[in-house]
Amino acid sequence: MARLVKLEGKEPKVITEEEAKFPIGICTCGLSANFPFCDGSHKRCADEEEGSLYVYDANSRVRVK
Repeated sequence: MARLVKLEGKEPKVITEEEAKFPIGICTCGLSANFPFCDGSHKRCADEEEGSLYVYDANSRVRVK
């Protein structure tokens, strides 16, 4: 079954060395190929308009109206 999951983050949640053995970035945008860990893919959504909905694939993004 396919699911549509709404993620609103535009940067990772960082777990610090005080909380773990080494810093860990947790993906909040949903675009990471290494989900749930951040791989820097959130840079693709940095210029999204607030309140808009976007659909991403491997190479592009489409704003849903």
